[in-house]
Parts: sequence; C-alpha cells; structure tokens
Amino acid sequence: MNRLEQLMDFYRENPDDPFVRYCIALEHIKSDDPGEAREWFEALINSHPDYVATYYHYGKLMESLQDKDAAVSLYQAGIEVASKAGDLHALSELQNARNEVVNAFDIEFDD
Repeated sequence: MNRLEQLMDFYRENPDDPFVRYCIALEHIKSDDPGEAREWFEALINSHPDYVATYYHYGKLMESLQDKDAAVSLYQAGIEVASKAGDLHALSELQNARNEVVNAFDIEFDD
C-alpha cells in the first residue's frame, strides 16, 4: 500500500481530520497532481478555515502554477488566520512568502 492509499484509509476513518486532508493535498503535490492537490486544499479551507498550514502550501502550489495573485491572496488570508491563532512562526513564513511574490512581480494588495 502506498502512502496516498494509507492516507485515504485514514480519511475514510475520520473525514473531519484537517491534518489528514492536509497530508493528502501534500501527497498529491509530491505525485505531481496539482489539480487534485488544489481540490483538497480548497476543501480544507472550506471546512477548516483556521488550519494555518494550509495557506502556505496552497500558496506555494499556486505560485508553481503561475497564479501569483491567488498565491498572494492565500498568503494574506493565512496571515490573518495565523495572527488570530497567535502562531508567530507561521505568521512570519506567510509574510515572507507574500512579500517575496509581491516584490518579485510588483503585485498590489490591500494590507
């Protein structure tokens, strides 16, 4: 059984576990299936909008798909979630990721 199959078994046992959903999305990235990864990240944000880790990796996925505006929006949303959660490490990573994209592509955003 491969890792994705194992994760899907975990998901079937507990479909509301955000960590399992997050791991499935990451596994799809590793398997070079960005469309599936995007669907899992979107579902995760819809069901668990406070799961901070989602925003960084989903933003990175969107960067890799050349959707810089979506990446900045995801980083900004993650910054707000991390701030509310008091997760200073995630906050710093999300701010750095957002700033790198904004500076590299001269993207405007509302801060």
